[in-house]
Amino acid sequence: MAKYPIFLIGMVLVLCCCTSIAKAEYMIYKDPKHPTSLRIRDLMKRMTLEEKIGQMTQIDRAVASTEVMKNYYIGSVLSGGGSVPAPKASAETWVDMVNDFQRGSLSTRLGIPMIYGIDAVHGNNNVYKATIFPHNVGLGATRDPELIKRIGAATALEVRATGIPYAFAPCIAVCRDPRWGRCYESYSEDPSVVKSMTELIPGLQGDVPPNSKGVPYMAGQKKVIASAKHFVGDGGTTDGINENNTVSNMHELLSIHMPAYYDSIIKGVSTVMISYSSWNGVKMHANRDLITGFLKKRLRFRGFVISDWEGIDRITTPPHANYTYSILAGVNAGIDMIMVPYNYTEFIDGLTFLVKNNFVSMSRIDDAVKRILRVKFAMGLFEHPLADYSMTKYLGCQEHRELAREAVRKSLVLLKNGQSGEKPLLPLPKKASKILVAGTHANDIGNQCGGWTIEWHGASGNITVGTTILTAIKNTVDPKTEVIFSENPDSDYVKTNKFEYAVVVVGEPPYSETYGDNTNLTLPDPGPSIITNVCGSVKCIVVLITGRPVMIQPYVAQTNALVAASLPGTEGQGVADVLFGDYGFTGKLSRTWFKSVDQLPMNVGDKHYDPLFPFGYGLTTEPLVFTLGFFYQPQYIIFFLLKTCDFLVHLL
Repeated sequence: MAKYPIFLIGMVLVLCCCTSIAKAEYMIYKDPKHPTSLRIRDLMKRMTLEEKIGQMTQIDRAVASTEVMKNYYIGSVLSGGGSVPAPKASAETWVDMVNDFQRGSLSTRLGIPMIYGIDAVHGNNNVYKATIFPHNVGLGATRDPELIKRIGAATALEVRATGIPYAFAPCIAVCRDPRWGRCYESYSEDPSVVKSMTELIPGLQGDVPPNSKGVPYMAGQKKVIASAKHFVGDGGTTDGINENNTVSNMHELLSIHMPAYYDSIIKGVSTVMISYSSWNGVKMHANRDLITGFLKKRLRFRGFVISDWEGIDRITTPPHANYTYSILAGVNAGIDMIMVPYNYTEFIDGLTFLVKNNFVSMSRIDDAVKRILRVKFAMGLFEHPLADYSMTKYLGCQEHRELAREAVRKSLVLLKNGQSGEKPLLPLPKKASKILVAGTHANDIGNQCGGWTIEWHGASGNITVGTTILTAIKNTVDPKTEVIFSENPDSDYVKTNKFEYAVVVVGEPPYSETYGDNTNLTLPDPGPSIITNVCGSVKCIVVLITGRPVMIQPYVAQTNALVAASLPGTEGQGVADVLFGDYGFTGKLSRTWFKSVDQLPMNVGDKHYDPLFPFGYGLTTEPLVFTLGFFYQPQYIIFFLLKTCDFLVHLL
């Protein structure tokens, strides 16, 4: 008889549980059928101050863990330059790491997912085996916004391949002085060129739907959210000093440095990152008039504003001298998410104190959190918080490498082709008995890629997978042509070896940010001596691998041909494609090439404009397919016949 009361008790308990579940509160914010505004409102009313401040906090992966995400309600995690789960980590390792952090966020009371962000500024450049595209200075030389959009789409796939939905790109600075160590991150000195290159944003995020312009947007799980940076005037600092002061009136600020932000917001950019620099003495991270007054109110930007790495610390001099004040000034200026990235408890405690003591209003906190949630809902993060391995196949895939190769071809600028009165040297003949390839950058992937590659500052050496220019030349010339590589040959060696011609590849070592500031812009050693030794002894073409114009006037006369290749990235085959005439030179300088650093700053349109090579300069060549030489190359005969057939079919 005893089993019946136990059975009845069990049934009662089951019924009670079912009743409790039925009566459980319906979570509107978890239902994607509802409008975003309603979901935000529902979630906001459930959040405590602690949870809201957690959402405003972004920390580096080095200090993140499942427990940290859970206990502090962290809103975002990032990988700074070189911050990786392991050296040469696979895409799967990245996905696992991101998902581990995300599970900590999902285990919180409200289950608000975090956003993981990464500096993907020329491809997913922190990640081993990723496709590294040319830096922006080279892309600006293409004058091809459609190409830039395709690069954005490819970058989005490679970022997603590692389980990450947020890229800190594009940099839309207008570099007005090449002494600035971040000049290669700028598409051009010309605001109109920079503005046109905001096509990277719809490439990364997807095209904004009609009637949705200005609203944060992401078109599905093969896209990522973007960040227009660095707001505003970072490329106009005095003497090109990084994080320095930009001195200008409002008209100059709006006409030179602001236009690309107008377009970025129209195209639905989800986040805007603030600049370390100052405008007329006021630190941008503390500039309420420009962040809240202009960006948020006048331009009606509706995404979230994020600080740069320890950006609020730099509000004071020295940095972090009065951190409570820095928090107060940065948050009240209108920054919504703070890139801490390490001392997150200090930030959380400091902001909590400021709110509880009425130094920062709850309305300011709520504005920040609403903006962050708006982006998270727009990107479908609540519905798709975890990544899988299905997209790992896109990392460094051949299609993307071919796209990068195309970008390299289009970014090359031909500055000189032949001595006066002589036949042009380019395109180079593929058939030769023996040729020389020389220079510090001819067989070095790291030097080709520059800064922000695998590590923050980049590094020399074959640090990731790609094709060096030397390998590309060997791939391109006739099999019977002997290719000799000597990094730094002396003149006697060159003279005695009877080379038909030489390709010299020299340039700057990798660098980033303040470490790249340079007051003299001389071509680094041993570049000058290599040019002198080689070009004084044999016909030579010099290929410059630099993030900006450098002092080359003393060497121009020694060369037979001169090419500005910028920082082409991993796909050096694109350089050989054009040198040997499979494609023609089409690139145009995105920056003025000065004669002397004493002229700087000097930009197109200046009253006393006297450059070595002007903005927009670039000689052109035709592909060999359009010359009589193609009759000796079977692949071009086939190409010609196919095109002829297409033409005849079209006529019929």
